[in-house]
Amino acid sequence: MPFLIAMAISIGVIAVPVIWAFLDPLAPFNFQIWQCFLAWGCFYACGGKAAGARATIIGMSFGAVVGALVVISASHLEVLGKLAVPIAGAIGAAVIVLAAHFPSLSAIPVSVYGFAAIAALVLLKGLHPLEALVPTVGAIVVGALVGWTSERVGTILARPT
Repeated sequence: MPFLIAMAISIGVIAVPVIWAFLDPLAPFNFQIWQCFLAWGCFYACGGKAAGARATIIGMSFGAVVGALVVISASHLEVLGKLAVPIAGAIGAAVIVLAAHFPSLSAIPVSVYGFAAIAALVLLKGLHPLEALVPTVGAIVVGALVGWTSERVGTILARPT
């Protein structure tokens, strides 16, 4: 079977239980399917395989931690008024870029997606950043592992018989 067809089948079939899990049993814990999908996409953008899963989990989780710290810091910089969030965000962005000196954090966009994922969860759900951290990192890990699983299944389906 052609590889793209195999991947389409693999991803399509695996998406059903993953989406169900995020919309039903994981929903009360603030796990978000869109965060899982970001990680799933990052897995492929990072080259797939174990290295892609590792880069996704480390990079997006790092970005999420930086994002949480930015939100917490901004709330303590009230003396800066309306500039507190932009200044804290700029510092967070600089940290992400400078952290790219470490090979495991070299995919800057992956860390930015993690930053955005936690910031969005805080803004959309009104969670404290530390409350948002566990479901965000959890969705990242699940997304990377689902990406790895979909790649493996697609590769198996694509093998000639």
